[in-house]
Amino acid sequence: MSDSIMLENYVTYLCFLDGKFKKFFEKQKPFIFCKKGCGKCCKGAQFPYSQIEVEYLMLGVWQLDIETKKIIAENLARIVEQKEKFTGDVFRYDCPFLINNECVVYNFRGIVCRSFGLMTVGEDEKIKVPFCCFEGLNYSNVMEDEGKKVSQEKVKALGIEEEPTAFNVSYKFLTDPDFAKGFNFSFGEKKPLIDWLIEMNENLHKR
Repeated sequence: MSDSIMLENYVTYLCFLDGKFKKFFEKQKPFIFCKKGCGKCCKGAQFPYSQIEVEYLMLGVWQLDIETKKIIAENLARIVEQKEKFTGDVFRYDCPFLINNECVVYNFRGIVCRSFGLMTVGEDEKIKVPFCCFEGLNYSNVMEDEGKKVSQEKVKALGIEEEPTAFNVSYKFLTDPDFAKGFNFSFGEKKPLIDWLIEMNENLHKR
């Protein structure tokens, strides 16, 4: 199967997911505070990406103007420098495609970016709220006990009948090989976005 057909099938899968996410976010509307220009979900994370997600992402990058690409390159260089100096266990960073708190490749963003913001059910069956909840955003209006419990009183105060719902939208679940097989493509290797970008940059300079 050609790479172009693989990407087409991946895009079909993305359309399927986006349809699901739209319904989920609409259902959770009373608890969601996502808005353009926030950018909190694009900062201080690892951003797991599969090979096909990166390939699709780069299609969006190639379409950007020269000035935007220059800013991305500067962001990437800064992150690489931070990574080289990092001595901890898990390196977290701001996405290099975040400019003025807006994603410049939004339509080409990865799966983890599309699903973020919803309350999820983890592999351990525990309910997890997005980290922005602790910064006064998603689900903060109905949570108590440091995001571990839904407050019945707060839900009642909002005047809504339905409580928040946790969805099985973990990155591991959404990138399960069986999903890819069903849409006739392969996710390929998975690793942090920054590692993909560093590898691509190194390969570019070797040519």
